[in-house]
Amino acid sequence: GTGSARAGVVDVRDGTLLGVHKQDITMWNPLPEHYEQSSEDIWAAVCNCVRGALSAAGATADEVCGVAFDATCSLVLLDSEGAPVGIDPTVPDEARRNVIVWMDHRSEEQAARINRGGHARLANVGGAVSPEMEVPKLLWLRDEMPHAFHAAATAEGGGKALDLADFLAYAATDGSQHARSLCTVVCKWNYDASPAGGGWDRSFFESVGFGEGDLPEAAIGKDVLP
Repeated sequence: GTGSARAGVVDVRDGTLLGVHKQDITMWNPLPEHYEQSSEDIWAAVCNCVRGALSAAGATADEVCGVAFDATCSLVLLDSEGAPVGIDPTVPDEARRNVIVWMDHRSEEQAARINRGGHARLANVGGAVSPEMEVPKLLWLRDEMPHAFHAAATAEGGGKALDLADFLAYAATDGSQHARSLCTVVCKWNYDASPAGGGWDRSFFESVGFGEGDLPEAAIGKDVLP
């Protein structure tokens, strides 16, 4: 759920749910259609939920054979040091508010602009993007909060823009892994997964208004994995 983190421990032999734990997450709503969270708050809640679920299951970390994450289509911004980059236009220096939540519709104008362009990459998502997807959110940041966009989503800034699910995997590996989920980037970032070539389509980014140094692979995902 958007308002909480939840963890479960499952017996891989038969699918039995052995233990669960839930913790609420803070959300800010500073303006109409603006919904924001903190990646630090989310990660702390996830860690607490994992410990609680293990305790409820009577299990230890040594018995865990794998970890899987799922999350909503929320956008996380980090700077070159892995620190949060604020996305709230009313308090732009409050870095902890660094997650634009999936249901945030501040980028409605940007989504409409992208759709009017009619680029072939829109076919990935049924012919039109939603303001709940990541490219419109990033375009809003470029238009309205260029300092935040520069820090997280340009070659010069050196930061990262991640889908929330990919951020959780990134945080779980101490920031040492920079992979993105193929499912995530195809469904939410207009990534081209076609067998003949594929990858990030720079012509799409340029057609909707991003510049040459915007959205480098180092920021949005160089290693896209199934």
